[in-house]
Amino acid sequence: MESELITLISQLIHTRRRTDLNPREGLISLISIITQMISTVSSVDLESQPKKSDVISLISQIISLARSTSVSEPDQELVSLATQMISLIRSAHPDPELSRVVSQITTCFHKMDLKSELGSLLDRLFSVTDYTEWDLEPDAEAEGVPEQLISLFPQFEVILVRGNFCVTKKQPWKKEEDGNCNLKDQKVLRLTRGEEEITQFFFCRNCRGRKHANSNKAPVEVKHPLHPRHSLQLVYWRSSRDKYRQCYCCIEGLKRIFYYCSACDVAINITCVETEPVFFVHHPQWHAHSLALFPRLTSLCCNLCALPHSDCPFYICPPCDFVAHQSCLNLPRVIRISRHHHRLSFTPSFDHGDWSCGVCRKKIHNDYGGYSCTRNGCSYAAHSKCATQSNIWDGQELEGTPDEDEEGVEPFLRTGDGIILHFSHQQHHLRLDENADRDYDEDRICEACIRPIYFGNFYSCMQCEFILHEECANLSRKIHHPIHPHQLTLVTQTGDRINMYNTCSACSCCITGFFYECGKEGCNFKLHIPCATISEPLIHGSHMHPLFLTSKPGERRKCAFFMCYHNVCLDTFNCIECDFSLCFMCATIPQKVRYKHDKHMFTLSYWKETSTMTNWCEACEGKITPNIEFYTCDESCSITLHIHCLIGCDAYMKPGLLFIQPTGVNIDVLRNNHCMSRPICSLCERRCPYQIVFQCSGFIFCDLDCVLKVIYRNLIE
Repeated sequence: MESELITLISQLIHTRRRTDLNPREGLISLISIITQMISTVSSVDLESQPKKSDVISLISQIISLARSTSVSEPDQELVSLATQMISLIRSAHPDPELSRVVSQITTCFHKMDLKSELGSLLDRLFSVTDYTEWDLEPDAEAEGVPEQLISLFPQFEVILVRGNFCVTKKQPWKKEEDGNCNLKDQKVLRLTRGEEEITQFFFCRNCRGRKHANSNKAPVEVKHPLHPRHSLQLVYWRSSRDKYRQCYCCIEGLKRIFYYCSACDVAINITCVETEPVFFVHHPQWHAHSLALFPRLTSLCCNLCALPHSDCPFYICPPCDFVAHQSCLNLPRVIRISRHHHRLSFTPSFDHGDWSCGVCRKKIHNDYGGYSCTRNGCSYAAHSKCATQSNIWDGQELEGTPDEDEEGVEPFLRTGDGIILHFSHQQHHLRLDENADRDYDEDRICEACIRPIYFGNFYSCMQCEFILHEECANLSRKIHHPIHPHQLTLVTQTGDRINMYNTCSACSCCITGFFYECGKEGCNFKLHIPCATISEPLIHGSHMHPLFLTSKPGERRKCAFFMCYHNVCLDTFNCIECDFSLCFMCATIPQKVRYKHDKHMFTLSYWKETSTMTNWCEACEGKITPNIEFYTCDESCSITLHIHCLIGCDAYMKPGLLFIQPTGVNIDVLRNNHCMSRPICSLCERRCPYQIVFQCSGFIFCDLDCVLKVIYRNLIE
């Protein structure tokens, strides 16, 4: 039971972190985790266990503290929530409010004082789950820790705050006094450097390393040639998956236990401390002379990347005034990135002129190295670090390999004047419709992008109701997208049964039409058509400047749209002149649409700060509040509409779909075309205002979020 709880609590914590970025995807994941957690905890009476494990003991202490804590205690909010959560989980028929309680308790925990009694208990409970990521030696639990392993005894615990480590007062062991050596708390680390396994260590959380007399002990303090000014202390970092920092000596991420200098914020992995540094290197492709290691922690501008950071050691050639980061010596010579159609080659300097980076859009210093296009007449260039970002470069060195042009595969075969045979609908022919004066029919939806035929030409099947925008019919079978390093392939899904977990990697919307998918093994990157076809520079009516995809890997920004429900977004269109960002979901909202009760086009509009006019939505008759985006008629009709009232909360849903999910509860997507009145949502109890509704187990819901909340509650009852 303990191992199951550890895994589930760990998943719960990390899922709640993902929920902050993507509420809908996080809610779907929480359904499964909470259900398993309830089943596991309810199956055993925690207080009747003869010998309580760490997890069960901590949960029992939380229950006891919740019962004894008075209302005046500062932790009363969390105590109340924790009491509700434990009570609901242990009850035979949990209250439907458990979803709300779980959400609030994790939010409250991140805001509370961890030095309080309850905060300490919850912190210890959550810390147990972090050890599930450790690499446990198979024989360690059965036979004890092998004697040949080296014992680790870290002195302090550190936390990562805004990129820098801070030493806390916490100790990495469980108690101040020596305890019994529980084999489950003796975690074995297989530390490697690159592909080579250097040595193996173990960390005992009970006895502070004193009861393992037969084992060699790693020093708790060392002096290192790369940081001779101060000693390095052995510390413990309870890291999380959404935080990352590299070792000072190598480009690998820091492990759980490493050596650290708090005065200089220098952190070095144990394997790097044990490995003798290389004092002289010879890289003729970068410099004609041998380079000497420069151990002083200072900011020198690297000739290869043009950056002065001191996050890794330097190698220098004093006579030539040449400086290079140790990590930059491994830069590739020839690469291919997703931001440009041609190969890029490293150049030590640029010709005179104004050069700007094609990735970050900032100026390139002519006297330092970078990447430039290998084709004659092409002036594309990029900074060294920008061009080798993991979100645009696949990590392949192409020097010495032939440059082969990728031949595109045509998406259709033209069989006559305006008649094609498309690869996605090979059983029937499609005919081009160029009638610009046709009446708008909201029932006609493109099978690729799942958008109505607002205007323009489209292909329609000569034998069935299959429709494609002319632009969608011409979509390339293979593309390179700016936010992903690998080539993507166009995938068609024209059936009625859709997997709910098949979501777009850029905007998190459910994919119900065509999409682009990465073919690399283990990569689950997907883009539905609206996100795959939008490009930079993005000229958007919400902002005066052009927007570019300049986000670095892992960088999060807040979308500027008032209606956006994402707190922060990983990939955004950013302004290089001011602090403005737009997420993919908001950037792909159609600029021009049609309304079935008006013959004119409607344009996406934005409130001006000087505007004092009050607008009302034609559909719901509600007020359009200041600072919110809305649609307005291009002519003199003076009609305005909320975005959701016109295109719906779930804009890429086609009536007739059936969502399939592992829980066994399926969801039908239906058109909201009742003759007498619109149905009432079974959750929010208001009339469903959108063009489509969702039906689940005989009940009607106005949007997908309402359905998921009900499924979540029903599963835990």
